[in-house]
Amino acid sequence: MAWCAAARSFHIPAVDVGSLRSRAPLAVGVGCVSLAGANLRRAARSPPFASLGISTDATASIKEAVLTEKAPAALGPYSQAIKANNMVFVSGVLGLVPETGKFVSDNVEDQTEQVLKNMGEILKASGASYSSVVKTTIMLADLKDFKKVNEIYAKYFTAPAPARSTYQVAALPLDARIEIECIAALPQ
Repeated sequence: MAWCAAARSFHIPAVDVGSLRSRAPLAVGVGCVSLAGANLRRAARSPPFASLGISTDATASIKEAVLTEKAPAALGPYSQAIKANNMVFVSGVLGLVPETGKFVSDNVEDQTEQVLKNMGEILKASGASYSSVVKTTIMLADLKDFKKVNEIYAKYFTAPAPARSTYQVAALPLDARIEIECIAALPQ
């Protein structure tokens, strides 16, 4: 059914598929050629890749980088967070002390606490808060730490808690024990 709707939107003439069952490869080929032809015909009206050209001025209105010195600086070519479409996308946060750039300690409990403090500072700098977080992703060096992390996490995210995914990963930057990223909604 979705194929028929797609065919209509591309102005592809109806084909009796029942009569083509014995010639299925031909029917698929005809559909692909028709779709490609429709796209080529449409592309002739506008320059190719016109929608991919984003100027620096246009980018400024689409997204805004969030930067705070109260959380560790990004370790690579990425932002601490990006604000776009009334949402905040916080990059993965580690348990580093912002002033020293070193881990608060080697244990997962202390790192989790520091990760969530750092995340709170990034959220605050963006105009959001823990209560506006709608999704988190937790990456653990060892999934056996799941229960310890949950106990600390629950202090920061009260009901209704954000949606969440938790994974054990092969390695984390700087041999961290935990990394958390999140998405938050900005207040209207």
